[in-house]
Amino acid sequence: MDRKDRQIIRMLQQDGRITNQDLAARVNLSPSPCLRRVRNLEACGAIQGYSANADPELYGLPVTVFVRIRLESHNEKDVQHFESRVRAMDEVLECHVMTGQTDYQLRVVVADLNDYETFIRNRIHPIGCIASIDTSFVYGTVKKTAVFPDLG
Repeated sequence: MDRKDRQIIRMLQQDGRITNQDLAARVNLSPSPCLRRVRNLEACGAIQGYSANADPELYGLPVTVFVRIRLESHNEKDVQHFESRVRAMDEVLECHVMTGQTDYQLRVVVADLNDYETFIRNRIHPIGCIASIDTSFVYGTVKKTAVFPDLG
């Protein structure tokens, strides 16, 4: 991937609905080579898809929660079981394997505190193999972006 490919990706991250004509102009390419590069970036998996960046509060899910989970054991069966169950939960927007005190960090969205309690009791607890759950509620966001930094 070269600098021009990175420019294309950053422009698409800023505006996924930009026309190829405008994209080409912003990255100083003619439209045909620009489109060819975009298609190549999609084909190799550098661009994994396109989506709408929606406001969770207006959607009806104003509460964002970071949930840190530590498993009781790290055998292959428990890890696969936990990860497959989490992948199936719509409330979980992200799940990361972590170093340090916890094994996983989840970013969860819910409508309110009662929904979160229901999520923990009915979705997380039944998984089993969980040693601890630590929760932090987001009460403000300082920065949120999906645009990668410019590597120069």
